[in-house]
Amino acid sequence: MRLRTLGVALAAMAALITLPVTHSPAAAAETPLSQGRTATSSSEENAATPATAAVDGNTGTRWSSAASDTQWLQVDLGTSASITQVALDWETAYGSDYKIQVSQNGSNWTDLKSVTGGDGGIDTLDVSGQGRYVRMYGIHRATQWGYSLWEFQVFGTTGGGAAPTCGTANAAQGRPAAASSTENAGTPASAAFDGDAGTRWSSQFSDPQWVRVDLGSVQDICKVDLSWEAAYAKEFQIQASTDGQNWTTLKSVTGATGGSASYDVSGSGRYVRVYGTVRGSAYGYSLWEAAVHTGSGGTTPPVEGGGDLGPNVIVVDPSTPNLQQKFDQVFAQQESSQFGSGRYQFLLKPGTYNGINAQLGFYTSISGLGLNPDDTQINGDITVDAGWFNGNATQNFWRSAENLAIRPVSGDDRWAVAQAAPFRRIHVQGGLNLAPNGYGWASGGYIADSKIDGTVGPYSQQQWYTRDSSVGGWTNGVWNMTFTGVQGAPATNFDSGPYTTLDTTPISREKPFLYLDGSAYKVFVPAKRTNARGVSWPGDAGTSLPLDQFYVVKPGATAATINAALAQGLNLLFTPGVYHLDRTIDVTRADTVVLGLGLATLVPDNGVDAMHVADVDGVRLAGFLIDAGATNSDTLLQIGPAGASADHAANPTTMQDVFIRIGGAGPGLATNSVVVNSDDVVIDHTWIWRADHGDGVGWDTNRADYGLRVNGDDVLATGLFVEHFTKYDVLWSGERGRTIFFQNEKAYDAPDAAAITHDGIVGYAAYKVADTVNVHEAWGLGSYCNYTADPTIVQAHGFQVPVKTGIQMHDILVISLGGKGQYAHVVNDAGAPTSGTGTVPSKLTQFP
Repeated sequence: MRLRTLGVALAAMAALITLPVTHSPAAAAETPLSQGRTATSSSEENAATPATAAVDGNTGTRWSSAASDTQWLQVDLGTSASITQVALDWETAYGSDYKIQVSQNGSNWTDLKSVTGGDGGIDTLDVSGQGRYVRMYGIHRATQWGYSLWEFQVFGTTGGGAAPTCGTANAAQGRPAAASSTENAGTPASAAFDGDAGTRWSSQFSDPQWVRVDLGSVQDICKVDLSWEAAYAKEFQIQASTDGQNWTTLKSVTGATGGSASYDVSGSGRYVRVYGTVRGSAYGYSLWEAAVHTGSGGTTPPVEGGGDLGPNVIVVDPSTPNLQQKFDQVFAQQESSQFGSGRYQFLLKPGTYNGINAQLGFYTSISGLGLNPDDTQINGDITVDAGWFNGNATQNFWRSAENLAIRPVSGDDRWAVAQAAPFRRIHVQGGLNLAPNGYGWASGGYIADSKIDGTVGPYSQQQWYTRDSSVGGWTNGVWNMTFTGVQGAPATNFDSGPYTTLDTTPISREKPFLYLDGSAYKVFVPAKRTNARGVSWPGDAGTSLPLDQFYVVKPGATAATINAALAQGLNLLFTPGVYHLDRTIDVTRADTVVLGLGLATLVPDNGVDAMHVADVDGVRLAGFLIDAGATNSDTLLQIGPAGASADHAANPTTMQDVFIRIGGAGPGLATNSVVVNSDDVVIDHTWIWRADHGDGVGWDTNRADYGLRVNGDDVLATGLFVEHFTKYDVLWSGERGRTIFFQNEKAYDAPDAAAITHDGIVGYAAYKVADTVNVHEAWGLGSYCNYTADPTIVQAHGFQVPVKTGIQMHDILVISLGGKGQYAHVVNDAGAPTSGTGTVPSKLTQFP
């Protein structure tokens, strides 16, 4: 958006903060198994120090992490191997305490070696283990910087010759536990798995009794250690289960005498329990500790659903101590971290929160965990402002608020955002101010399924789309304010003002969301609405899916595991993080939900596409960012294969709050960003962005030809933001397409008119309807030019459509931002040219 010079300067300053290079290359007698393999990490300091640089065989390149603990670097060997040695060639920023770990599936890890008091340089570690994935897990840094490795080398042999090993780590420590009974509140089941030999679980004084632990996924179980208190089991069984209901006995023990003992077992399961049948005393059963060891067998267990939500999901309730401090800490880290790797999701349990001001920075989301917004009441504020950017809100991207109620302290809540900052399912018990403090520029935004009791004041907001909501009033706005199904919305006045208003939204379905049903997490999947007006709550129509029907994806998960989970019939819940993909995620099952928390980010590596969706009913894609990789991808997101033709009118696929970025966080390349081949798809709020600032930005450096290509019929877009592509930002070839609200800027960096001239036309239209299309309709569309590389460019038009009776375009405008380039017309050859340096819209209320 406009005036982004400061953002570029900040990004440049960050890139200059690097460590001094002091390096002695490692020497190896053989080629490591890790060289050239797929590598991922918990974070990357910047685009110049990726995880792949640690396994490229080049001792002049390196991986470096963010400057915090803990961090990890992981390599996928491609197949299971017998690991004999790991060599780490540290840069100046080294790990003083770290572990070398191995895994068969990239999710469940076994320690091979623990290093304490490391001194950097080259660490050559002899190890013994079997696995496909090997990682360095950094616990404590030796410097103020992150972790940095010139090379990470794994040696060993592949093939099936190695015997399975039993890990030394306790897979049960800290995991969720349950028991048939507890003696009292001071001896809970969890005390047997907390790693503290001074706490214990004890049962009631009867037979039988049991205690169990949830390992989080199905694992190979090879040994169980038990440390009994004086009240021990004389006879008991060690059992395993994949579902917590049907149990297999791994070991039967009779004549036990208590104390500490280890039992070798063989089996697999997600749940492990000790089932006592005969007590050794007059008391109950009592365990100081129970440890479970897992092995590295030759088969990959099925992917399990459910489990915890990972380290970057912050779950709180009204009694959480230092809650304001938690918000402030994340905000301090994320306020100006426009292209950083931090990702955070706050989840607020139902209840009343007093005196809270949750300021949201980049990649930070806040959501209530009630089934309805009013279940989570904040007597305070959720704030987005622009102090980090001198009062300019045009770069306040990538954050969100959802499913809660706010009673603002001053009467008005401030939500000064730009693109990719949805405000969904919110009850504002007061007014809503969409401008930054000082009324600097702002370039949002999107509201859906929300109720604002007071007045919404856009003030300096250039454009906004509001859907299926209720407002107490709406004042002013700059260029393009569009409303559908909004009670209290202003009447259309586009001929003299900024408003376009439709009474209802033709088709809508709200975004899926996570909530608590008692103590159990579930995902609510709202039903489709037709001709909707006003909010969908309370009394929502839809279905609830338990969390164990989702693979809870955490950083470090591989595309192979993600696809295996999908193939098993699981949905996906991406927890906050950055996920590098070495293969395309394939969504093939009808009604699959792919939901992200905290702007979870997918990065396709080595030129693969990020995600393909089959031509099936009712897939829900929501709440994640796809960030193009440095090698050109053909299509980042494809919905339906080429030639798809199935009818999905009764149950369409929806794409909601799914954002695309090419460049900015580093070089990115993609020919097509989003291609929709399936019929009846609903695109409800997206920002598809070829970066105009940040790292890896240039006409050829982050080249991307097309933003959105629609080939399917009967596709509806509500809240469509697409910017800066080198050819058409939107190319619509399907029949009976509809768009409600479109915001666009042409590529700033077009070097000259010749570079964008085609078919005798100067400039690619922001929104082109193909000549073959007979029926198409759109409302509330705007395109802006800001040709900073060559301000003399005069673009022929902002919009290009065939002139046919079935093509109807309503309320469309073009603007030259400060005279940096011009438009000659609005649509085709219709509409007046732009205003020179005046930044005044040229409009058409109807075409043809």
